Amino acid sequence: MKPSVVHVVGGGLAGLSAAVDLAERGVRVALHEATQQAGGRCRSFFDPVLGMEIDNGNHLILSGNHATLAYLDVIGARDHLTTAPSATFPFIDLKTKERWVVRANDGRFPWWILANSRRVPGARLREYFGLARLLRARPGASIGETLPCSGVLYERLIEPFLTSALNIDPKEGSAVLAAGVIRETLAAGGRHYRPLVATEGLSKCFVDPALRFIAARGGSIHYGRRLRAVARNSERATGLYFGDGTLALTDEDAVILAVPPLAANVLAPPLSPPTNYRAIVNAHFRIPPPAAFPPMIGVVNGLAHWVFAFPGRLSVTISAADHLVDTSREELAERIWRDVAAVADIAGPMPPWQIVRERRATFAATPEEDAKRPGALTPWKNLSLAGDWTQTGLPATIEGAIRSGVKAARTLAPN
Repeated sequence: MKPSVVHVVGGGLAGLSAAVDLAERGVRVALHEATQQAGGRCRSFFDPVLGMEIDNGNHLILSGNHATLAYLDVIGARDHLTTAPSATFPFIDLKTKERWVVRANDGRFPWWILANSRRVPGARLREYFGLARLLRARPGASIGETLPCSGVLYERLIEPFLTSALNIDPKEGSAVLAAGVIRETLAAGGRHYRPLVATEGLSKCFVDPALRFIAARGGSIHYGRRLRAVARNSERATGLYFGDGTLALTDEDAVILAVPPLAANVLAPPLSPPTNYRAIVNAHFRIPPPAAFPPMIGVVNGLAHWVFAFPGRLSVTISAADHLVDTSREELAERIWRDVAAVADIAGPMPPWQIVRERRATFAATPEEDAKRPGALTPWKNLSLAGDWTQTGLPATIEGAIRSGVKAARTLAPN
């Protein structure tokens, strides 16, 4: 039986995907967001320093992220992604000044690693085949315990890829989570890891179309609604307290908590969710990308990890950035700009800039923290959990967040 109303608490991608899934299937939805803007860690905002709209973080989607693409298809927003025609990834080594492009073939058999013009320069074939060890990783093992974290291929491809996917030094990261990413992308063939970028902004792609979709199907959206407590009996959630009174729940109502893990632990204890986190630093520079500059480029032996080209700006992402969160903004901007200027071959003074730091961007994707992640089910039959920190089989990514929302929605309303 379908719930009368499902109250989705949290307007990040996990909450939005839950609400979209429910609304598409005719379930009445009420979305409650604590701030004045939906999107969570995947949103755009107008920055007065730069005088333009920027994203709070740079997110890369891969063509094998099936839940993400299905979500965009439902809300009619897939055309807001710029899709590369092939699995092509340019790189630069700032230490040696060497540039190369990894070009994978579409099929599952990776014949591209046999072609010098397509593979990482200097990498040996046995390094590529050694990646199969990750796919057979034992539960609880780290990547460092499973794979030699050294060599040309590791330094020039695997480390950049896994650092951005897991947001942690790969040696510490969960081999099982790394395998989950690789199994759906690198191991599935190039057609599954073509890069896709929201060049018009994250909100235009992931957030605004979802809000319109929910509203068009009778859903209500409430901002400035921070949930303070959940009233419960032994079987059900019976009310939601937002600080201005309690919203009573009928026996047919249900709740999805799509909030950060610490908030969920307060609202529905005892969860014992992940408690260790990693930071991400993003930098934005108001300068038109040079002609023929690629949509994104990986950086080896630099402070920057990836440089993205957007209309009127260049943006940088640095993952596993705990060592940078206490550095002054001015020093960070200057150090990052030196990398950007070298990557893009730009001379002259540093342009207007903005730094966005998220100290608790994702849970630390270690085996120990992964083991703490709860599933969607809770002891209360009308309350489920969503979030990239729940058990999705993936690290904290857009794909994981969207899968968690759909799973929470189907847990409460399976038909």
